[in-house]
Amino acid sequence: MTDRLVPKLVTVLQEGYSSARFKQDALSGLTVAIVALPLSMAIAIASGVTPDRGLFTAIVGGFFVSALGGSRHQVGGPAGAFIVLVAATVNQFGVDGLLLATALSGLMMMAAGWLKLGNYIKFIPYPVTVGFTAGIGVIIFSSQIKDLLGLTLAAPEAGPIIPKYQQLIASLGTLNPSALAISAGTILLILAVKRLRPNWPNMLIAVALASLAAALLSLPVETIGSRFGGIPRTLPAPSLPEISLDKVLAVLPSAFSFALLGAIESLLSAVVADGMTGRRHRSNMELVAQGVANIASPLFGGICVTGTIARTATNVRAGATSPFSGMMHSIFLLLFMLIAAPLAAYIPLAALAGLLAVVSYNMIEKHAFAALMRSSRGDAMVLIVTLALVIFRDLTEGIIGGFALGAMLFINRMGKAIVVSEAARRNFAVELKDEENEKERPVVADDPDTVVYHINGVFFFGAAATVGSVLDRIADQRRNFLLDCSSVPFIDSTAANVIESSLRKASRNNVSYMICGASYDTAKMLRAHGVAEPRVAFFATVDDALNAIRSSRSSAD
Repeated sequence: MTDRLVPKLVTVLQEGYSSARFKQDALSGLTVAIVALPLSMAIAIASGVTPDRGLFTAIVGGFFVSALGGSRHQVGGPAGAFIVLVAATVNQFGVDGLLLATALSGLMMMAAGWLKLGNYIKFIPYPVTVGFTAGIGVIIFSSQIKDLLGLTLAAPEAGPIIPKYQQLIASLGTLNPSALAISAGTILLILAVKRLRPNWPNMLIAVALASLAAALLSLPVETIGSRFGGIPRTLPAPSLPEISLDKVLAVLPSAFSFALLGAIESLLSAVVADGMTGRRHRSNMELVAQGVANIASPLFGGICVTGTIARTATNVRAGATSPFSGMMHSIFLLLFMLIAAPLAAYIPLAALAGLLAVVSYNMIEKHAFAALMRSSRGDAMVLIVTLALVIFRDLTEGIIGGFALGAMLFINRMGKAIVVSEAARRNFAVELKDEENEKERPVVADDPDTVVYHINGVFFFGAAATVGSVLDRIADQRRNFLLDCSSVPFIDSTAANVIESSLRKASRNNVSYMICGASYDTAKMLRAHGVAEPRVAFFATVDDALNAIRSSRSSAD
């Protein structure tokens, strides 16, 4: 089963794990670590914290994501999707507040996994996820323009997108040609290596060559060393952030945003891995693992951790066979930090900005975006609204707003899809799209005093008004009214109340009301709302009801 709270690592060990598979997983982990090394530092810097915190996140958080997760191939670490939220939290509450919010989000995700809420996150509409990731891509790119161009700002960089661009445009006179050359060169190298040698670690090569060029040519550009003073060679000792009730309440909204975004991002990443491998992840176990990782990461000074699509896809393509690959990726990153930490001081910030510019571009799913814009007006509207809210308002508002709009459109479509038709002649079925212009055409059964109507579709509050107007007009036209519910898979309380209302009207006009083919759940819902014997008669089929009418007439005669 896919919803068991059992880590995939346990399943792998139960299946039997060989030294040959470990060798393959170690090689895959090394490949992913090479990709994650510059990316983790770049994301941390863009998030408003020091680059070492990005490495701490990938090492500690990434290890737990793989060790306890519900996916065989998931790789965790700092994600570009969190940059805006993390930066805003740091600006408002400081690093200590960020660590507390991250730990609280971990508790929320663990609770969500234990409550098996992971089964419901998959219901987020596709246009919402495409618009959401595209909006994040725009925000990440916008956050890197300062370092891409080497601009010097007169005041701290603005957060909202419009004031940010106004500030950047006003500072164009401070452009640093050396920084622009480094960032442009990094972007070109990343693209060139990917095209010419797709199996090589293009990001690491580009950043390494950019660092070498900046050092040899003594270019006047900011580096990790000049801004942050370098990177430590060891993990810090675990420690708790400052905790108080007031602080917990203050960071709670940020923690909720982290949990919501982390759950969505990690499960999307797991779905991508499933599509590439044919496997199935355990969504609730994945949430529990993400929760543990987000509690462990801040204990060592790390930031928010989640499953990352790019690193997970790299892991799959590198031939990973089990969660050991993701665990080895964390171990290799720790070794890199122990051995090569002093070299990180020479990395130009413009090179990392160029790397993130490529990442942000890749986050915008161009083909999916174009397809959704062409597919339907409703999907295009959900996509644009989500994109606009993410860019101009807030990530959480973008998800909630897009989801709410998508749900409203779905309700509207389902409400229009329900059909009321004559049970005797289905070819005369009328789809209830415009009740003012289209009229029902009841077909009288073999008894001229009997009319039979068939409802086809989900009968819920979205369709209640439309169907209710039909029932009100036809329920008093004959002595016997048969409502065939055999094609109604679901009925809610609003719909049941609509039928009760038509039954009340029929009773006033001495019309016999019969319900045919109702499932157990449908009949139970109807009876709960007063549509019960003796006011109404239930029959298994329309034929049974018609036979009962004939028998009753014969007896009367």
